[in-house]
Amino acid sequence: MQLFSQTYPPSYSPSRDSSLPVLIIPGLFGSTTNWRGFAKQLGEHCPVIVIDQRNHGRSPHADSHCYSDMVGDLLEFIDNIALEQINLCGHSMGGKVAMAFALIHSERVNSLAVLDIAPVEYSHTHAPYLEEMIELDLNLLQSRSAAEQLLKDAIPDTSTRLFLLQSLAGTPGKFHWRLNLSVLLRDMPKILSFPFSQLAGLSHTGNTLFVSGEKSDYLLESHHNQIRESFPTAHFKAISKAGHWLHVEQPQAVLESLLNFLQIGKNND
Repeated sequence: MQLFSQTYPPSYSPSRDSSLPVLIIPGLFGSTTNWRGFAKQLGEHCPVIVIDQRNHGRSPHADSHCYSDMVGDLLEFIDNIALEQINLCGHSMGGKVAMAFALIHSERVNSLAVLDIAPVEYSHTHAPYLEEMIELDLNLLQSRSAAEQLLKDAIPDTSTRLFLLQSLAGTPGKFHWRLNLSVLLRDMPKILSFPFSQLAGLSHTGNTLFVSGEKSDYLLESHHNQIRESFPTAHFKAISKAGHWLHVEQPQAVLESLLNFLQIGKNND
């Protein structure tokens, strides 16, 4: 699958630059659009590639959405751009993809940064959001603001609603979701889980950082021992005054944490 990607700085090319890039994998409903500001800042210090995962953003839609799919997509992507190794950074669902990739293809990962997620099964579900988005009649929709009003009761949090609406593209009469809503809804149990049986007994001993939001309940101190079973060299960093969307709420603190970590973990100058 040919994943859509954006690079920072835009002139960066793996074939011309020997520096290992940081490849960012957004989480559920996330895309290159949502990460543009943060990636641009990080790109002032090192090359950055942000991808749209399958069924998200400008990448193709597919009839399945599980971690083996996304790990395969990522391997194909880095093979296609001829990178032997990458610095990998994933947030939320993207963090689970990054963990699974590092466990299966450990030799391809120079440094691994996981943002506010653990290799556990969650009960958090966004299925109700997906159901409401599917119910919108896009043929009758005249504006994005009209879509926001129609979703207001079902998705009362304004920031969440606006975030989801970033995936609504098109013009009146021709609006479409860049998210593959029906497949994401059907495969939500797989997204909330983790491929435990596939990854049993595997470990990644490279440089690894887990960054949590202090106000988030996705990555807790109680998860640390389980994480160390698969990532024995893991370091942990909590970002104060940040929730699950730590890179949006406290971008400078997350940026500094990543840069400090990459200085420790990189083996290229």
